[in-house]
Amino acid sequence: MPAHPALSDRPSIWIHALLRNMRSWRHMLHVGSIVLVLALSPSSYTPEFRHRTARHIYTSTWQAMPWFTALSALLSLVLIRIVVVTALSYGLSQYALQMVVRVLVLELIPLSAALFVALRAGLAFNAGAVDLAARPTVHHRKLDLDHLRNHATPHVLADTFSVWALATLSSVVVLVMTYFTVYGLSPWGLPSFTRTVGQVFDLAVSLGFILKILFFSLAVAVVPMAASLEASQHRATDTIQPGAVRLFLVLFLLEAASLAVKYI
Repeated sequence: MPAHPALSDRPSIWIHALLRNMRSWRHMLHVGSIVLVLALSPSSYTPEFRHRTARHIYTSTWQAMPWFTALSALLSLVLIRIVVVTALSYGLSQYALQMVVRVLVLELIPLSAALFVALRAGLAFNAGAVDLAARPTVHHRKLDLDHLRNHATPHVLADTFSVWALATLSSVVVLVMTYFTVYGLSPWGLPSFTRTVGQVFDLAVSLGFILKILFFSLAVAVVPMAASLEASQHRATDTIQPGAVRLFLVLFLLEAASLAVKYI
């Protein structure tokens, strides 16, 4: 009895999808490496390049910083109160501060900053995909280095800086709120607070925290840009934001790797 045509074509469809995904990942790594080299090249920093980068930093960081910080502070205050009250009810008040610092500062704040900047970066690159597609010098197998230097690289630098700025400021705000929640307005709890925070942020944890924010910022900056460029080259008309699933997968793998290294 002959096999059904759909069943016989299924392996070839899977192979074709696998090859397409591999080409897409290779394209992302290729474009990302080019943009990072351009960002590190001193010749890229012309007055026009610096002006465009500063404008993107203002848009992606300064305009979003007040209300993102306020929202993260409000949500963090709720979580801080829940953790502190729960720890007091079980007689574990000595571990409340460490738990707040480990959960909020080390895990939730960097991830929330990365997701927030990823949303803004994805929308910005999606809006600029038409401009990329309209350029005659960009086609399937050749990248316009001048266009990448003048338009994509400022976006990447701005989004990278935005993740760092939002995560750092929110972490400081959360630490201050944690102190006032646990010790109130008394200054006498400062030695105990700094000693506990210092025990959490030892050398290994501090290095891992910096590396995690660095990889988060690079993923947020590079993945939407490469996906939008690839979509514009292929004239994609998908309703889903280009690279959204891939970016969430990369962030998930980075967070999982960070947790595995830290706690396993």
